[in-house]
Amino acid sequence: MNNENFKLGLTKTFDCNYIDSQQEQLLIALDDRFHNSKNYTWLMEQGFRRSGDQIYRPNCPNCTQCQSIRVLVDQFLLSKSQKRVLKRTNHFEINRSTEIKAIYYPLYEKYINTIHHNGSMFPATFEQYSSFLTNDITQQLFIETWHEEKLISVAVTDCLKNALSAVYTFYHPDYREFGLGVLSILNQIKLTKELNKPYLYLGYQIDDCQKMNYKNRYFPHQRLVENSWIIVNKSR
Repeated sequence: MNNENFKLGLTKTFDCNYIDSQQEQLLIALDDRFHNSKNYTWLMEQGFRRSGDQIYRPNCPNCTQCQSIRVLVDQFLLSKSQKRVLKRTNHFEINRSTEIKAIYYPLYEKYINTIHHNGSMFPATFEQYSSFLTNDITQQLFIETWHEEKLISVAVTDCLKNALSAVYTFYHPDYREFGLGVLSILNQIKLTKELNKPYLYLGYQIDDCQKMNYKNRYFPHQRLVENSWIIVNKSR
């Protein structure tokens, strides 16, 4: 991969969605040869990520706050709060699917329109949902959480050669108190370990953005800093 030439693009700068007063710019992987699990895995190791079929990496002119983060699953240790989440949710049933089901969209729509009604994804539409979550790049898994016969959460997960990647989780607003976002990450860590893969990618950690700084609570993890993966332990 390193010795080949690939087509990349650079977006114009625009107002950052996460940090006020900052300008955002994205590096886009345009080459179709990236659209397979092997090459996408390599891109993830370089700090890229996907939204639908678009593969991108922050390339902001005056900011380096967005840092790729991945959990070292073989060494992962539960915190006290994470143990409490597992205890509080141990009556839920966890299932897995390799296909998107029709029952997912109503849950997604309720989640966006209730919890993120002030966000850029409001109001939810099926076209937005489909283009955001589906892709032709790599296989996906869908981790479902059920309460009795009611679907209450779905964690969309990409399967890479040496990792899983948490794409997006949506859940029923009435169950917000159970910490379903945390539960989904813990289930993805568990699944990653079962599949004998060393990493779970969580996306971009942004310390100065309250809604994006929850990903650094899973130890140990690595952050991509100046193109090098740095281990972060809980003692930091």
